[in-house]
Amino acid sequence: MNPGGSFGEKVVDSRPSVADNSTVPTKSESNATTKTKKSDVSFVGKRGIGSNNGVYQLLECSICTNFMYPPIHQCPNGHTLCSNCKNRVVNCCPTCRHDLGNIRCLALEKVAESLEFPCKYRNIGCPDISPYYNKLKHEQNCRFRPYNCPYAGSECSVTGDIPTLVAHLKDDHMVDMHDGCTFNHQYVKSNPHETENPTWMLTVFNCFGRKFCLHFEAFHLGMAPVYMVFLRFMGDVNEAKRFSYCLEAGTDGRKLIWQGIPRSIRDSRRKVRDSLDGLIIQRNLALYFSGGNRRKLRLRITGRIWKQE
Repeated sequence: MNPGGSFGEKVVDSRPSVADNSTVPTKSESNATTKTKKSDVSFVGKRGIGSNNGVYQLLECSICTNFMYPPIHQCPNGHTLCSNCKNRVVNCCPTCRHDLGNIRCLALEKVAESLEFPCKYRNIGCPDISPYYNKLKHEQNCRFRPYNCPYAGSECSVTGDIPTLVAHLKDDHMVDMHDGCTFNHQYVKSNPHETENPTWMLTVFNCFGRKFCLHFEAFHLGMAPVYMVFLRFMGDVNEAKRFSYCLEAGTDGRKLIWQGIPRSIRDSRRKVRDSLDGLIIQRNLALYFSGGNRRKLRLRITGRIWKQE
């Protein structure tokens, strides 16, 4: 159960083509500057000449052991360190204790320019080889980099490929998995005036051989309490653009309809919510759609996903 929320979900349509499920509380890109292990790195000169671990050791900061990028600093005795560590050691070389001064190791920077590196995600499929100074930028945007867990109920640090995350959501977060490209849910909450961080991901379901996450959230937009429903695609941004979806809420001949493109889980749940990229319903209207005495939320949301031609 998610802290700060007590929504329930009632299935109102159990046709085989409908992804009916119970509301499950939801739960965020790995650090692109993470240190690369020596055994994971090979170097290629611009002329195709392989280099050995001695070059690796030259480019490794003696303090944090990460690769160094310009400006690369050195003490008068030739011990090198990265600019981040230089700012932390208060002008004292950690190797020989000599004053650092402000000496650039231009020779080492020039050596680095001649090297090309494979992506650190090559073991999971990335074929790219980048010049040394472009390596970080490439890895920060590499399409093979791991995805963050999309569960929004609490902060989850798990990362991995899509099959890994799907298994993680099912086994560790108890998220229901369903097949189908249409869905029909009724959100039920006995006290709809409670909006203190109730964040929910209803389900993960399989459609066109891909996985999608349907989110339902309640929060304040300015001073106005609102509900928001949106869809995220478990894959990259470019692939997400191949799909569209629509959401619908209403009763008694009155409807709110949203149509859009699912956002990739590369975008965090908070980023999607803050951009208001989904179906937004003010609380008073949601209670009107709920019928009855309007003291209890019974909000029905229907929707479908289709593939762009």
